[in-house]
Amino acid sequence: MKRLLVCLLICLGVLTPRARATEPDQLFESLRRKILAVTDYTAQVKIKINVTYMRIPPMAGTLYFKAPDKMRLERRGGLSILPRRNVHLTLNNLVPTGNVTVIDAGTEMKNGRNLRIIKVIPEDDKSEIILAKIWVDEAHMLAMHLETTTRNEGTVNMEMEYGKYVNYSLPDKVTIIMDIKDFKLPKGVALDYNESTDPKPEKEIKNKKGTVQISYLSYEINKGLSDAVFNEE
Repeated sequence: MKRLLVCLLICLGVLTPRARATEPDQLFESLRRKILAVTDYTAQVKIKINVTYMRIPPMAGTLYFKAPDKMRLERRGGLSILPRRNVHLTLNNLVPTGNVTVIDAGTEMKNGRNLRIIKVIPEDDKSEIILAKIWVDEAHMLAMHLETTTRNEGTVNMEMEYGKYVNYSLPDKVTIIMDIKDFKLPKGVALDYNESTDPKPEKEIKNKKGTVQISYLSYEINKGLSDAVFNEE
């Protein structure tokens, strides 16, 4: 009798949307499939790096990505950069792969959207990612905010804004926030930044945040990039 009553309440819409929400593991798997469906892309980008003790000029160029973790930034003017692994310029690198445990962490309003929060814990003890906390727009199946704690590189926060490429879960703009003490520049960027003339004490720097803002002007998606694109010259 109780089961029949619950079914009637669901059909009549009496139960709250929260009660009918997707199970957290199903939600994560749907989100992960959509993100990982992009196997490669070529994007025209503008990048701005903000770090307290550095003055780094904005960069523009072409960003090449191939799953799972190949990346190359070819700067306008010919200088190529192969980002170190801990400069996370793509959502794919911050979403756990393999078997995971997913925990429902409720909901939160962000920028006028009611977002579902899930915590994802990899079951592989050797995984670089220890925990990922994801704010999900369920209606459009998009990761709007991601907080990933890694084994060796601290915690990285990523804010996404979407536009023309929303069907691929590819953002128009990404803001990456990380602890300055864990911040390392990609190879090639260190060639042209200037240290601040007002150096900060180590204790003050330790608790500061650095940001990388990436604007994606256009994408070419799943064209089958060759591995040769990522060879260091």
